[in-house]
Amino acid sequence: MSLSKSDIDTLKRVSTATLTTVLLKKGLRNVWMRGTRPIRPGQPRLVGPAFTLRFVPAREDLATPASWASPVSTRAAIEDMPEGCFAVADGLGMTDAGIFGDILAARMVKRGVTGLVTDGAMRDMAGVLATGLSVWCRGAAAPPSVAGLTFVGWQQPVSCGGVAVFPDDIVVADDDGAVLIPAALVDHVLAEAPEQERMEEWIMGEVARGVPLPGLYPMNTETRARYEASGKKPPDA
Repeated sequence: MSLSKSDIDTLKRVSTATLTTVLLKKGLRNVWMRGTRPIRPGQPRLVGPAFTLRFVPAREDLATPASWASPVSTRAAIEDMPEGCFAVADGLGMTDAGIFGDILAARMVKRGVTGLVTDGAMRDMAGVLATGLSVWCRGAAAPPSVAGLTFVGWQQPVSCGGVAVFPDDIVVADDDGAVLIPAALVDHVLAEAPEQERMEEWIMGEVARGVPLPGLYPMNTETRARYEASGKKPPDA
């Protein structure tokens, strides 16, 4: 889906922890992609529509260096990535083969890709870091992807870290990892998440004042009245 600059700015101000809470209230418990850790400390919180990449376990007749020149290849997929997308690669949780290295990462930067999320590993890590591409992954591995994986397509539904990701779902990633917002729930999240952040900021202020947690978090009637009196309206319970 298409996000406006205002939408992106709003989501950049909302932590992935808050997003999981907002989505939990809608019944979605499985939105955090396991194993998606930032490759460098202090990466900014980033937001973008998912551009999916699908790998399957390696099959020796297909997973060869020659496959890199195939019309169905990671190279071809990168050339199809639109500016602002968030690449999401299903790396099957594999940590002994790197799905991308520095050259592919550099090309993604040139194409204006927001970032890369994978439940697999990266290779050429020093070079990837030098490109400036923001990456969330499971770790580093020297062998190339064909040592353990076969790339089979892009812009298809994939699983990343145990989460179902469809093209154009929205990805938000920060120090806690990457969270998926289903496209159909983006408007709900945009409406609810900023208020959830404001409420928790107010609660943190109360904690700093020494207020005990019972009745504060979650709010009881008296606390809710104090919150409303502060000029901030709490989200619906």
